[in-house]
Amino acid sequence: MPIKNTRFKFGAAAKLFHWTMAILIISMLTLGLYMHELPFSPGKFKLYAWHKSIGMLILALALLRLGWRAVDARPDHVPGMPPKHVKLAEVAHWALYGLMLSLPLSGWLMTSATGTPIDLFNTGILVPNLIGASEDALNLLKTIHDILGKALMAVAAIHIGAALKHHFLNKDATLRRMMPGGRV
Repeated sequence: MPIKNTRFKFGAAAKLFHWTMAILIISMLTLGLYMHELPFSPGKFKLYAWHKSIGMLILALALLRLGWRAVDARPDHVPGMPPKHVKLAEVAHWALYGLMLSLPLSGWLMTSATGTPIDLFNTGILVPNLIGASEDALNLLKTIHDILGKALMAVAAIHIGAALKHHFLNKDATLRRMMPGGRV
């Protein structure tokens, strides 16, 4: 399988970015919902530390993914796709990119507002705070982070639903060309 995209399907790099990010994002959304409901405990703080570290990884991967997208031409849209659907797909993809950047960034800002830097995967590598400690900023950023998380869940659900619709109802190559080893 070629590293770069072809006219008809995605290459290995785009697929690796896509599926790695999908697994991380679904895991993070699930973890975020789960840990939010836990009572305060050392275990909860460990989960929050993992959540923050994985969030920083997602931010870095999203930036790398956008960089790769800038140098690797996207495949043509599936033949016969109505222009309205092409536009909707483009809007959904850019919404996903925006959320893949803004959600971890809001988490980073929120952590910064507590005055505590992020210790990446408990290695002692500290991510510097972007802002000073502030209770008001923290409360605002918690709300923003929550809204962005819900927006990401909604847009991801639409994205997954559209891919499944194309695969099972339209029976076109939209999903197959992004699958690892998928034949178009």
